[in-house]
Amino acid sequence: MTWKPALALVLWLGVFDSLGGQIFDVPGHEKEFARAEDLLRLHRTVGPDTTLWDPWVPMSVLWLDTAEAPSITSLRETYRNRLLQRRMDAEGYVSSQQHEGLAHSEGWPFPLWTQAGGVGWHFTLQGVPYGAGYNVLLSTNVDAWTLIGATTASLQPEDGWWIRLGQPGSETPNASALVSPSFQLEASVAPFLRLKWEGRRLGPGTSIRLDWQIAGDTEFQPQRSLFLNLPNPAGGVEDTDLPVYRHPEWTGRITRLRLTFQNVPADAEIRLLRFFSAIDSRHNINNAAYLQACDDYLRWSGDLEFLRRNLQRMRLALAWAIREFQIAEKQVVFTPWIGHEGRSGHSVEPGGKRSLKAGVGVGNNYWDLLPFGGEDALASIYYFDAIRRMAALERQVARHPEWNLPQGPLAFEPGELLELAQSLQRRGNERFWDKSTGRFVGWRDVDGRAYDYGFTFVNNEAIYYGFASEEHALAIRDWIDGRRTVAGDTSTGRDIYHWRFGPRATTRRNVETYFWGWSDPASIAWGGQVQDGGAVLGFSFHDIMARLETNGPDDAWPRFREVVAWFDDVQKEGGYRAYYANKTRGTLQGGGTAGGLGLDAEFFESAMVPQAVLYGFLGFRPRLDGCLIAPNFPVTWPSLTVRGIRLHDVTLDVTAEANRIRVLVRGQPSRPLRLFTPGSEDSKVEIKDGLIEITTPR
Repeated sequence: MTWKPALALVLWLGVFDSLGGQIFDVPGHEKEFARAEDLLRLHRTVGPDTTLWDPWVPMSVLWLDTAEAPSITSLRETYRNRLLQRRMDAEGYVSSQQHEGLAHSEGWPFPLWTQAGGVGWHFTLQGVPYGAGYNVLLSTNVDAWTLIGATTASLQPEDGWWIRLGQPGSETPNASALVSPSFQLEASVAPFLRLKWEGRRLGPGTSIRLDWQIAGDTEFQPQRSLFLNLPNPAGGVEDTDLPVYRHPEWTGRITRLRLTFQNVPADAEIRLLRFFSAIDSRHNINNAAYLQACDDYLRWSGDLEFLRRNLQRMRLALAWAIREFQIAEKQVVFTPWIGHEGRSGHSVEPGGKRSLKAGVGVGNNYWDLLPFGGEDALASIYYFDAIRRMAALERQVARHPEWNLPQGPLAFEPGELLELAQSLQRRGNERFWDKSTGRFVGWRDVDGRAYDYGFTFVNNEAIYYGFASEEHALAIRDWIDGRRTVAGDTSTGRDIYHWRFGPRATTRRNVETYFWGWSDPASIAWGGQVQDGGAVLGFSFHDIMARLETNGPDDAWPRFREVVAWFDDVQKEGGYRAYYANKTRGTLQGGGTAGGLGLDAEFFESAMVPQAVLYGFLGFRPRLDGCLIAPNFPVTWPSLTVRGIRLHDVTLDVTAEANRIRVLVRGQPSRPLRLFTPGSEDSKVEIKDGLIEITTPR
């Protein structure tokens, strides 16, 4: 449905009946949309306070305001606090904020140091979700350590190792040192050293230095050292991720470590919980994901106070990513981190002999077993979207001086950001497009090799975010819809939708390209893992939206109906776990169990699927200064209504018909809001209590 708003505009004041308690209403399709509402209610939750789900959960939960739904106030307050408090380091990297792991503390929980052939000591296992099965063992004594000017106060498995520093009567009463046992550690699998520790009564003049020896050293050399920040003198356990990879002398084989303390008060103490080498498990998508969430929160809530407090953090997050990933220079996202070169951690010979390469193939996103990296297509798509969002935000800031928002050296010029996004799109459609398969590859490694396993999620998201060119979008949909076959694919034609609720995540068998810790992928049947022929329910949203964008509503609607029909069958048998107890239907992943289908447990993105009604068929887009409505539904529908849309501080019920839009507004906005339609950037339609009716030709 393509249209432009007519000049005729009627504004009715008064009260308009909200037509009952339904959220979605399409006359003649009550059953389908009742089930879509069930799906929405089942998965409407804020989920965990982690960055990974930021692009998906806020957009799914921050709009619906009905009596049956969780309080929109509490949902928004939760996300407001989360985004304001999301950890960001001094340089601008946004933390993953996942559960406790044994890699970088602000990255993904794995790969573990034990998987990489690293070195480490666990003086307590409290809070560690890994045990002897991962070779994570408790250090029950410290006899192999050397203490200089220090003594052990206690070593308890529930508490860790307490050490008294700067002991009176020692040769160096104001200095202490802890010297590790000797070991053999390849620097390439230890870009970071991680300390989980606590300090007490350390003076402001105290300094802490890490020293190391390499093979051939008999003494510690002054050029091989790095200073640490002091732990909080007031106490409290904290993590320190020491970037030893940046030091030119951190190379070859490391054989011993020493922590040296200078100017130590006599009563100072430290507690060591863990000390180990760490893989760089940071994710390159985090800053983009965080910006997407902040933007979604702002557009739905209109919270200018949040923006005043967080705008500079948002700018820093983007500035860091542009610099770190060389986006302006390479015009794609390039990941420079050790282990993130995009190469596989497996080497498989023609006869099937497999060799694992420790430290190689570290993942970068939701698909954490796959070595997305090097020149990263999925990350490039996400930053393309984040950069455009920031351009729109900076444009709003410039247009509304009355909002009193901060400027300064971190502020971006909107036009420059849009130019950067366009260059990212242009280069990405060249660099990541495989002409022989007619689809985007997942990434290119640092050697230029492309990796293509028929990533439907990469390709659908490229369309959804507007990254794919029109020509490429059409070719992608012809492949996923089965109208053409890609030579060498394991799944083609109708089998791509084998799982009914959405396409397989990949269409080509992958037994060779993973991080090294996923050591035997060939032992799991095709479709037995989400990243190898399986599927994730939430990303059916991108599939439906890509259809809508490329082939229109008459292609998207049958696919949406099939998803709802599948969900109806599942619910009739008692839900996901009951339905898939019959293993011939597929195996569920979640809660630590590997499987081929991601539906429940940690798959919070399932909430996205019913959002295709709001964002797709209704074409609703929240803005800081109002909303855009651009319906795009099948001509056979007499109308589409979505109720309970909480935009800033008013609630909207929107009904779209063939040639008009009716918007019931409940409440008076605290600042001026406008209703926009396509092409009406300077809309004069004011959103205020009552009914707005706009006549629109098809």
